Amino acid sequence: MLKNDAVERLLEKEKTLGASLEFEDILNEAAGIYHRIMLNGEMDVGAWSGGMAAVLIYDIPSVRGLIGRIMAEASAIIRTRSAGFVAH
Repeated sequence: MLKNDAVERLLEKEKTLGASLEFEDILNEAAGIYHRIMLNGEMDVGAWSGGMAAVLIYDIPSVRGLIGRIMAEASAIIRTRSAGFVAH
């Protein structure tokens, strides 16, 4: 799940209600929210998944930093793969 206000509300309800938590208690944050998020941009309306790749995000670099990182990684790959290549 992507962390937003709705997820914080859900966690608080889970903490407060514990074992007595029922689907009706979280209905507003869990059901029918994707169209509101995707079409209306209401990012805090409910809990929504970010996909499996979301766990791979560990920082939010600047564009300059990201491009620099991509270029450095690409250069390293090229050097490694071409290390044994001999031009004729």
